[in-house]
Amino acid sequence: MNKKLPPLWLCILLDLIGMLSYVVPGMGELIDVVWAPISAFLFSVLFGGAKGTIIAFLEEILPFTDVIPTFTITYFIRKNQAIEN
Repeated sequence: MNKKLPPLWLCILLDLIGMLSYVVPGMGELIDVVWAPISAFLFSVLFGGAKGTIIAFLEEILPFTDVIPTFTITYFIRKNQAIEN
């Protein structure tokens, strides 16, 4: 784990963007289809790792999972791992 952590505010912002699909009634799943690959790409750039990138994509594309703050959770997991090492 040599990758530098992104700022916490950026992780929170990206999670909030992912949750915005709930704001537009009837358009939520369409927005998710567009946002899911973008989210996965950003996750890959910020954190790396194929497993996490796939999880980030699935979390955005699957219905009713947008409330899971994947970027923020990953931030704290990686921060905790950095502290332990």
